[in-house]
Amino acid sequence: MRIIGYIEHPELKITIFKMDTRISVKFEKGYLEQTFKFRQANGLEGAKEIRQLVDAKFLGQVEDQFSQMEALHEAAITTHFPPEPADEFDDII
Repeated sequence: MRIIGYIEHPELKITIFKMDTRISVKFEKGYLEQTFKFRQANGLEGAKEIRQLVDAKFLGQVEDQFSQMEALHEAAITTHFPPEPADEFDDII
């Protein structure tokens, strides 16, 4: 797999990869990531076509998915590893 390009975005790191007959687009936001894989066919040949595919509507849906992923991540952490209660008094040394 090799990197064939990037897509500029103010909040996301977007990387385009190519391996054999597949093209992958990876979106990263903090500790979360999403990857979409496409077969190289029907005019979808490289980074130029992926840049056309990743339009404002597509990016909006990716950002919505990140919001859902963040909520799910936080809920799982809170459920299984609840925050420890704060001490009522300061430690005296």
